[in-house]
Amino acid sequence: MVDDPKQPPAALREGHALTGLGYTRPLLTRAFTRLEEGESSAGEVAIAEEVPVSLVYNMRPHVVMMATPSDLEDFAVGFTLTEGIVGSAKEVTSVEVIRHAQGIEVQLMIDEAAGDQLKSRGRSLIGRTGCGLCGVESIQDALRELQSVRSDLRISIESLYRAEQELPPLQTWNRETGSLHAAAWATPDGVPRVAREDVGRHNALDKVIGALARAGTDPATGFFVLTSRASYELIQKVVVSGAPLLATVSRPTGLAIRLAEAANLTLVALLRGRSANVYAHPERLI
Repeated sequence: MVDDPKQPPAALREGHALTGLGYTRPLLTRAFTRLEEGESSAGEVAIAEEVPVSLVYNMRPHVVMMATPSDLEDFAVGFTLTEGIVGSAKEVTSVEVIRHAQGIEVQLMIDEAAGDQLKSRGRSLIGRTGCGLCGVESIQDALRELQSVRSDLRISIESLYRAEQELPPLQTWNRETGSLHAAAWATPDGVPRVAREDVGRHNALDKVIGALARAGTDPATGFFVLTSRASYELIQKVVVSGAPLLATVSRPTGLAIRLAEAANLTLVALLRGRSANVYAHPERLI
């Protein structure tokens, strides 16, 4: 087992907090006024937090992402891998999270050659919560060529159903807020081993991929399940990880389907209960 997905993420377990602009833990309790049938009443509710997270490589700022302040070491390593900044987790020599009054900085030291190549990209703008295009300056960067998935893993349909059914109990914060995406990596028998949550679906996936990399677990030995639509940047990230299958609870985009077909990735969407649509490479399912 890589991690216990039923445990609160590290930032919450360790009681990390931010001051200044009011950033504290990934969940905050906020007062609100309820309006109903001409009446008003006061209440409190759990709210998912999002903060600016700056990724700094070899002391040089690269991008600022809006993310949920949890599991940021996993997020940084996953982002670094799936965006092609390094080719393997071994090229990331250190990761340090530094909390400031106005946000969070993650300082990564990477292989010198990878750092030199990153300099040529230039700095990017802020990556907003729903942004899956960060640190790119051209269409060629956005739609980068993907290698074909080589995993010969076969996955049963029952395993898909099991993974979707076992994911909601692991969405600790979404149960309270209703505003967080979740991503999970499951074993071939459909048991989620690593689950992460974030306001951004791509951030949640990067966190899982980063957690796997830091634990030395090969994503190709299992598959990913996400509580979102299947957008093309998710396809790119899963293909880079080497996993053979991505399943989402909502529909895919046309570009996501085309990329999955070209990259030999099995794409399953509308995975809900005991039904699903397979849009690419159904031959991998048994």
